[in-house]
Amino acid sequence: MQYTNLPWIFLLCCMLTGTVFSQNQRHISGVVVDSYGVPLNGATVILKELSSGKVTNGQGEFSFFGNFSGPLTIEASFIGFGTHTQSIQNLNTENFPLKIILKESSFELDAVTLSAKSRIQEIEALAFNVEVVNAEELHNTTLDIGHALNRVSGIRIREDGGVGSRMNISMNGFRGNQVKIFVDGIPMENFGSSFQLNNIPINLAKRIEVYKGVVPVGLGADALGGAVNIVTNSFDKNHLDLSYSYGSFNTHRSNLNAGYVSESGFTVQLNTYQNYSDNNYKVKVDVADLNTGQYFPNQNVERFNDVYHNETVIGNIGVVNKSYADRLLFGITLGQNYNEIQTGARQVSVYGDRHSRGNIIMPSFKYQKKNLIEGLDVTLNANYNLGKEEVVDTVHRRYNWFGEFIEYEGPGGELSNRHTEFENNNGIVTASVDYKIDERHSLSVSNVYNMFDRETSNLLNANDDLYAQPQQTNKNIFGAGYQFEEENWSITGFAKNYNQVNIFDQSYNPTGNYGDVAYRRNKDHFNSFGYGFAGTYFFTDDFQVKASFEKSYRLPEPNELYGDGGILFEGNSNLKPESSYNYNLGAGYWIDLYESHLVNIGGNIFYRDSKDFIRPVLNQNQVYQVMDNLSDVTNLGFEAEARYSFKNLFSAGANLTYQNLRNNTQFEGAQTQESVVYRDRIPNIPYLYGNADMAFNFKSPLNTSHPVSIGYNLLYVHSFFLYWPSLGSSKLEVPEQLSHDLNLTYTFGKEQNFQFTLECRNLTDENLYDNFSLQKPGRNFSGKIRYTFK
Repeated sequence: MQYTNLPWIFLLCCMLTGTVFSQNQRHISGVVVDSYGVPLNGATVILKELSSGKVTNGQGEFSFFGNFSGPLTIEASFIGFGTHTQSIQNLNTENFPLKIILKESSFELDAVTLSAKSRIQEIEALAFNVEVVNAEELHNTTLDIGHALNRVSGIRIREDGGVGSRMNISMNGFRGNQVKIFVDGIPMENFGSSFQLNNIPINLAKRIEVYKGVVPVGLGADALGGAVNIVTNSFDKNHLDLSYSYGSFNTHRSNLNAGYVSESGFTVQLNTYQNYSDNNYKVKVDVADLNTGQYFPNQNVERFNDVYHNETVIGNIGVVNKSYADRLLFGITLGQNYNEIQTGARQVSVYGDRHSRGNIIMPSFKYQKKNLIEGLDVTLNANYNLGKEEVVDTVHRRYNWFGEFIEYEGPGGELSNRHTEFENNNGIVTASVDYKIDERHSLSVSNVYNMFDRETSNLLNANDDLYAQPQQTNKNIFGAGYQFEEENWSITGFAKNYNQVNIFDQSYNPTGNYGDVAYRRNKDHFNSFGYGFAGTYFFTDDFQVKASFEKSYRLPEPNELYGDGGILFEGNSNLKPESSYNYNLGAGYWIDLYESHLVNIGGNIFYRDSKDFIRPVLNQNQVYQVMDNLSDVTNLGFEAEARYSFKNLFSAGANLTYQNLRNNTQFEGAQTQESVVYRDRIPNIPYLYGNADMAFNFKSPLNTSHPVSIGYNLLYVHSFFLYWPSLGSSKLEVPEQLSHDLNLTYTFGKEQNFQFTLECRNLTDENLYDNFSLQKPGRNFSGKIRYTFK
């Protein structure tokens, strides 16, 4: 694939999308607002004749799709408001979408309203320690998936810089690949650099499920301590969501989500998005003159080799809502990215021309059917990534942070003279079956098979044996579970089998003579079982307690074993799988004060006992990160969250997480003397952090039918050590960080289908740091315009 083709494909998709909306289909849609015209998020709408219920999204919208015949009765309700009933006599003459206005009321809602749960509420009521982000409430923002997760209790997003920089999740002491990421239940392990948390817009998601500690069997994977499942919008009617934003550092983001569904069930779905940024924000660094060696400490300089852009197109075609399939889709994901590499693992290294690029060409298959036979749900997914990754370092120069350089004669590079190309041929097949025996008993079985085969070539030297060695991994995770449910409690037990085979060559010197290199084939095999349970009990409808336990394993990823080709990670083929005993105990309490004031208080205590803990360290020259095993690590911590809302006018919340992640490795290797860093806190991982937010909703003084929302978010990270605290000579500290974000959204248009948002992040222009003290952007502004059609 040529890297220059995809922007044109993206523009063509945008131009042609409107043609799928020229046909009508029968459906009932509308919006629920209060007497001020402010949309009500979470209102319940029931179609009484069909006993079907919906919950409104962040814009107060709802819709029903199907073969309806009148007359019909719609009933809408919301806590603190009176119930509204409306009749539809003739579907052909009714003017859709409906606008339902709820009036404030001090009377209690009917029981049928209180018993109707949204999908988010159903998930949070499960025995697993799970938190759900309603992504639709964030569709007006410029957030990507990663930064949306950064506001969740217990989660901290770790990133190396600005737009497109390397990003991973830290959750209750586990980080990176220890926390698995899924898209609609499919692991993201093989999606490549063109499809990552830092470049997927929040508009692609309907909700985000965050499982902390124990992971359900249905998400069959080797997650050590948690998982994130991004649930995308599954269209059941015609839909269009188009947005564009522009911000500081010449940052452009655009997104298009579209879907067409005919009355026969034929569907076409299209998601496209792009991100571009110069990332030329200022950082505070020490600089030395390349010629004189003169030292200039604490200089504010602009990043000059950090341009990032990516373009992605996701298309699906198939059928929905058929007797043989709720969803049967054949798809293709095409994407590309270009990423200039400004620094190494620390900011002491600076580059002016190093860069990487990659693409994704991934066909996919998705099948889902509930009640294939009575009580049997089946899901099958498969994809195969044919994409490539490249690392280019061919300019023989040495740069400093002023952008000055010394150029050397002959071939070479800034770090190493290389132009390598990786064909990471990677496929995943997932299958899950859920069978509900009766109202109390159900069974679940899942299997995930992952294959990886890297083919590497040195474009500067086609005969270089170093890059011709095989690097293969085959992994299979099988799980089975049983669930028992009563009216106010449930318990789930499960077991998983973890199997991995790694095939690679290691170099050695057969003769002992300098420069003599040969390769020896290695085949590592791992097989083991994990198990666990999760239970929950409702003491009252408003008070829930959860407990869970799991012995889990996490198998090393290909990039950890074989490296990423010279971008950031150096491979370590000696890595061992890590395991952990995970314990969780949590509770949640919901308080309804005078029916207009809602309070939600929750907390969770967790303990982790991990063996062969995999963590990043710096290699010998401190340019690359390399993953290494730490024999024994324990973690005892807690997270707490409280939220308050008044009607649909005001909401506020705060969360705090503390984790005491300690090195419990008393003796290292064959040593008999106690390790100097025994019982030290694990370095380069925040141990105390939290968020706070509030939002105000009110009618516009210019037009009372146009809602306005003002939001505030605070991020706090306590200072933490960069290296082992007991090693006094390298006891460096990442300082305390406090960041403030503001946003304002104005909704307008005849059908309130336009939204304009202004955002300011890091309002006070604080210095923010992350992995090995890499600095993140300072104060920045952005604006976004969005149009929706439903």
